[in-house]
Amino acid sequence: MLASERKQIALDREQRERELSEIKSSIELLNIQREKLQEQRELLHRVREEKKEIQSSLAENVRSIQTVFIYIFALQHSAHAYLSLSSIASESIPLFSRGMASSSDKSEVAEKKVEKEEEGKHEGGFIEKVKDFIHDIGEKIEEAIGFGKPTADVTGVHFPHINLEKAEIVVDVLITNPNPVPIPLVDIDYLIESDGRKLVSGLIPDAGTIHAHGSETVKIPVVLIYDDIKSTYHDIKPGSIIPYKIRVALIVDVPIFGRLTLPLEKTGEIPVPYKPDVDVKKIKFNKFSFEETIATLHVTLENKNDFDLGLNELDYEIWLTDISIGSAELAESTKIEKHGITLMKIPVSFRPKDFGSALWDMIRGRGTGYTIKGNVDVDTPFGRMKLPISKEGGTTRLKKEDDDDDDDED
Repeated sequence: MLASERKQIALDREQRERELSEIKSSIELLNIQREKLQEQRELLHRVREEKKEIQSSLAENVRSIQTVFIYIFALQHSAHAYLSLSSIASESIPLFSRGMASSSDKSEVAEKKVEKEEEGKHEGGFIEKVKDFIHDIGEKIEEAIGFGKPTADVTGVHFPHINLEKAEIVVDVLITNPNPVPIPLVDIDYLIESDGRKLVSGLIPDAGTIHAHGSETVKIPVVLIYDDIKSTYHDIKPGSIIPYKIRVALIVDVPIFGRLTLPLEKTGEIPVPYKPDVDVKKIKFNKFSFEETIATLHVTLENKNDFDLGLNELDYEIWLTDISIGSAELAESTKIEKHGITLMKIPVSFRPKDFGSALWDMIRGRGTGYTIKGNVDVDTPFGRMKLPISKEGGTTRLKKEDDDDDDDED
């Protein structure tokens, strides 16, 4: 009985020691958190003090600038008053001289003329000194406080995506802020026109902030819808290239100067693309059987645009008499000059027995109806484009491999 009590007492002692250890750990953790809170409080206090110093310094600079501007204003008015008095004096002296002079006073008049010229030289020198002084004051103000007008320039115009429906345009504008504080870009007003006719315009509000003593490129996205242009200006045709002028007005808010407008312009050309014409001139058999026929499609692509097309890829599907004979993606690299035609030879295989009674028309050499649809991936002077190709209700001829005609010369 005594041993069990001693054991229980030992267990209670260990339990109390563990609880005491946990309490000590909690106290240490609270002390660490208290120290961190104290550090954050001191940091916040320092930030507030620095903010007050910056505000006080800025206010003092503004007062100094106002004082300098008042001084310059007073100097300008003083110079203006001096000029007025000098002008009145110069006009009064000759009148007085003409009323009092005689033939014997000609020498005195000559002397006064010389004196007047010297005074004019002195007066001009004084005005130049005033102008130089004002200019020097302006430069010293800019050097002292570091405020100046921002500059901007259109550094590039890109066409990330063009198809038959629209052109996506991105205008890169580089803005440089020489000031010691960030300046807000209040609005961006843009207009794209062609030969004085508006194509698209818009306004981008709250366009961001330009960092202090930094330069940033602002990207202006614009979307040009071709249907809107062609319906408004009927002389703009598909396949043509039209000139454009981009006008951009950047509105910034600069301390001391207030709101400023930075006008920019950029000119260039933009395409109005037209899809190529496709035609299956003939189908030449390489191997013929009712189970499988291997043939070559002689396909022509006609570029109806005023710019060259660099063909990269062709994906297509073709039907003969409403029966699909295959689809594929063909990597073909060739150049189609503007308003030019290129011939492509595309291998296909199909089963003639699937055509039923239409097979006999094919064998007899009669015209065979076809449909072809697909897309061409091309390079252009304006970027990469993916243009559709299609022709429905076309007629082609089937030829044996040893039959030659003039079609290969197309």
